[in-house]
Amino acid sequence: MSLTSDGHQGIARKFGAALHILDRIPHDVVALIARLSIAAVFWQSGQTKVDGWQVTDSAVYLFENEYRLPLVDPWLAAHAAALAEHLFPLLLVIGFASRLSALALLGMTLVIEIFVYPDAWPTHGTWAVCLLVIIAGGPGRASIDHFIARRFGGCSARR
Repeated sequence: MSLTSDGHQGIARKFGAALHILDRIPHDVVALIARLSIAAVFWQSGQTKVDGWQVTDSAVYLFENEYRLPLVDPWLAAHAAALAEHLFPLLLVIGFASRLSALALLGMTLVIEIFVYPDAWPTHGTWAVCLLVIIAGGPGRASIDHFIARRFGGCSARR
């Protein structure tokens, strides 16, 4: 009987040690990966909407015929989406206005999920988690936000 009890305690100790190692993963690393990963997703989407500095006719066509957002002119929606999918990822990569940029992209994600592709919730959920890591925990120390917070004593860019 003690052999079984000792075996369970050994497994519990090993499990506890593994959890202790995982607890040591810095938020800075998680936040940087989240920022770069989600920025790439939106940047690549934005690239499909432009040719040089121009929003393509095919992007406007998609907003007119496939996406059909309520209350928004398709031409305006295509241009706003192209701008947002380039501006906010750039800000996330450099770590400037990170929480606001992540919040804006989370809003876009919700619009896409609710009005455009409601069956794509597993993908959109993954995007939302990356964005929520940044919104809730900040962009981490590898960011302009962190530098500004340290320099000027503002709100911390890291929890």
